[in-house]
Amino acid sequence: MIQPSELSFFVLIVKEGSLSSAARELGVTPASVSKRLAKLEERLGVSLLNRTTRRLSVTDEGEMYHAHALRILAELEEMERLVSNNHAVPKGLLRVNAPLGFGRTYITPIVSNFVKHYPEVEVQLQLTDHPLSLVNEAIDIGIRFGEVPDARVIARKIAANRRLVCAAPSYLKKYGMPKLPHDLMRHNCIVLRQNEAAYGTWRFTRGSHSETVKVRGTLSSNDGEVALNWVLDGHGLMLRAEWDIAKYLRSGRLQIVLEEFAAPPADIYAVYPEKHNASSKVRVFTDFLAASFHEPNRKAKGAVKW
Repeated sequence: MIQPSELSFFVLIVKEGSLSSAARELGVTPASVSKRLAKLEERLGVSLLNRTTRRLSVTDEGEMYHAHALRILAELEEMERLVSNNHAVPKGLLRVNAPLGFGRTYITPIVSNFVKHYPEVEVQLQLTDHPLSLVNEAIDIGIRFGEVPDARVIARKIAANRRLVCAAPSYLKKYGMPKLPHDLMRHNCIVLRQNEAAYGTWRFTRGSHSETVKVRGTLSSNDGEVALNWVLDGHGLMLRAEWDIAKYLRSGRLQIVLEEFAAPPADIYAVYPEKHNASSKVRVFTDFLAASFHEPNRKAKGAVKW
């Protein structure tokens, strides 16, 4: 069986260009290098180098051996790096991008807990209305909702997140409770103008049946918090991610409408470039995120709880 030391030995000879130079690099005599090379060639049954008094040249078989040796040594080095990273203490700068409202409410306390456990990691949290480019902005981890369109990144689902139709009890008392999705067309619906292509289009499924409803209303905004406040004030119904309305559902300020009809989910993902897949700080932070979102008996304050 070929030993990595033999591969390294031959790669060194080719790099140095002479047996004497390789001998000096190894700290041995040129004769011992020549003898070791001869044994390697004898075992392989081919000549790897053409020797003259002035120079060495690599044979066709030697070229093939050298190319494969470089590849194998590189793979061994990468394997060692991956294995060692699994046990490495995470350290250094970690840049995280998250949606503005969600980041303030949920990611911020997670980061606070994370740096208590891993003080050698410096976290830079950027909260934005629109997702930043992971590559162009040098972001290590992005928090995203719904489907991840970019196949060039790795996406790990860290929490399920339903989209729910909701309204204030005062609105439902005045205008009644919708029973079916098409009933929404007779109601005042407050919509977000964050995606003009799907503006006011709400999709629902129940079993094998699906239905698309074009809703309308007297109020709309590109700001989710503004729209939610209008719903809380009793102006209409809204389709909103569960994380955003959970505390109002618990307090009774909002009620779920059409709960048996499922809207497309807004599941929460941690995404990162493939090159960061082996990074200790990325792996540990992603694990910490997932654990935080699934921690049992978590408190409402400073923790992730719908």
